[in-house]
This record gives sequence, C-alpha cells and structure tokens, in this order.
Amino acid sequence: MKISTVAKSAGVGIETVRFYERRKLIEQPLKPRDGGIRSYPYEMVVRIKFIRRAQELGFSLKEVTELLSLQTDPESDCSDVRTRAVIKHQEVIDKIDQLKAIKSALERVIGSCTGSGSATCCSILDELEKGAKK
Repeated sequence: MKISTVAKSAGVGIETVRFYERRKLIEQPLKPRDGGIRSYPYEMVVRIKFIRRAQELGFSLKEVTELLSLQTDPESDCSDVRTRAVIKHQEVIDKIDQLKAIKSALERVIGSCTGSGSATCCSILDELEKGAKK
C-alpha cells in the first residue's frame, strides 16, 4: 500500500503517518532499490488505528509506545496493561476534579461581576490579580 492509501484507510493525514515514523511508533518501509515507492503492509493501518484509539482514551504518545511494547513483548502480562489503564483512569478523574474546581471559581467570579463600568474596577481582574500575588 502507498502511504496515501495507508493514511486514508487509517483516517489520518500523510503527515501523521510521517510523524509516527519519526517518533518510532511505526516503521517506515525500506525504499525499493529501483527507486520505486515504499510499500506499507496492511498491519500499518491497524497499528495507526490502535495509536489513535489509545490517544482518544487519553494516553500520551510515550504511553502509547509503552503499550505497543507490551503488546509485542511475550513476557508482558495483561495486568501490566490494566495497571496503565487504571493509572490513566485516575488521571482522568483528577483532571475532572480540577476542571470542576475551575468551573466553580469561574462561576463565582462571573457572578460577582456587574459586567459594566471601567475595566480598572473589574472584579474579575481584581480576583486574578489577588491570585497572582499569592
């Protein structure tokens, strides 16, 4: 398969395929000696889709690399993968808690603002300045 076919089949752009090659997430096929076009195996599409799905679940590219290593390591155990998923799950919970705190703080400062008058007397800017002095 040509790189354009792989990219289209995986639902990504050609630059994404090249980026994954540079990051060593996927292997770039050798260029034919006759100067022809590189040929990618179908498995590359599956691997790229795996990478994208892992990213959708919040895994960083470094973490995806670790997952791919576990997938190909005959000594690895499913519990290793589960542990990483549990850690990611807790990170998501922590992030949600942080976002809820930010939401509450924004609601509080927005609620205290009249939305009129000079910006030099803005309660939101005053709150931000107070926080910067801490």
